[in-house]
Amino acid sequence: SSSRKPPNPHHRYFFSCSPLLTCTFRNRRVPPDSCRCSAVVVSKGGLGQLGVGLAQMLRKQYGTDNVILSDIKKPPPDVYKSGPFVYADVLDYKLLRELIVNNRITWLVHYSALLSAVGEANVALARKINITGLHNVLDLALENCLRLFVPSTIGAFGPSSPRDPAPDLCVQRPRTIYGVSKVHGELMGEYLHHKYGLDFRCLRYPGVISVNTTPGGGTTDYAVQIFHDALSTGHHECYLRPETRLPMMHISDCHRATVEFMQAPECQLTLRTYNIAAMSFTPEEVAQEIRKHLPHLKVTYNPDVVRQSIADSWPVRFDDSNARRDWGWTPAYGLEELVTDMLDSIQNKRTNQGLPVS
Repeated sequence: SSSRKPPNPHHRYFFSCSPLLTCTFRNRRVPPDSCRCSAVVVSKGGLGQLGVGLAQMLRKQYGTDNVILSDIKKPPPDVYKSGPFVYADVLDYKLLRELIVNNRITWLVHYSALLSAVGEANVALARKINITGLHNVLDLALENCLRLFVPSTIGAFGPSSPRDPAPDLCVQRPRTIYGVSKVHGELMGEYLHHKYGLDFRCLRYPGVISVNTTPGGGTTDYAVQIFHDALSTGHHECYLRPETRLPMMHISDCHRATVEFMQAPECQLTLRTYNIAAMSFTPEEVAQEIRKHLPHLKVTYNPDVVRQSIADSWPVRFDDSNARRDWGWTPAYGLEELVTDMLDSIQNKRTNQGLPVS
């Protein structure tokens, strides 16, 4: 009405539930207007490989104050100064609820998880964080009419899945607790969407390659470490066999895919979980591309039994034709562009830090 105050420019009402849908919880229908809020939150795990970069991208679009980063770790000074940060433990349901209610959250991006190799070393903790934490987030998203994004992974497939390429819908049956928890998340989100109207969205990420964070225990982490080793020592010892082919993606493509998918109108989506792809390469192929810039790079291979067995159960390529058709996904980086960008970025970073460059 005309008596309402104008919106606060520091708290932009940039997202509300689609007027074509109503959110429901426990069979109770909720009018779309009651779901209108003023913030995005990147959930627990925000200081990991993906959270900080996604928060930066969202802040550019929606304003710094409208994106809250959270984790259980102390943020570095640059992250703390870059925008709102709060402590949040994904296992603390009450704390998460207070965060959502007090900050009038509309989007919840849930990155908290133990990755493949780390999860196999501590199955009980992985089950607790990856599954119990997920259920906390699902319940809160449903209760508060949030648009929820939970990433899935190449690890959601198993040895009985089609590998070249792996389609969106197929037999999965992963053999890691990480993969099992991600399939569980995909199915729970789809179930709650169909039963209660939860706006659940999920992308299966390939291996994500980034200069800004250190490897976090994933099977594809060699594809990050090899660039650092190439510029620091000139030697990389790879824990996978040289011919092990896996899907990969530059982190900027990963962030862009996430934001574009979250922004896509509900009516365009035919699935709740999509594959996204950019490139697929082997350790030897990425090493050869790096040698075009650094001919001295030496790579030795010492396959790790656990990580190699995990990689051998994963797809060689992703079929992402549904994402390209439904919401216009297309990658910007191929292998050549990825290698050039990673080497330039790491070299600049090492130079600025006063570190030697091999």
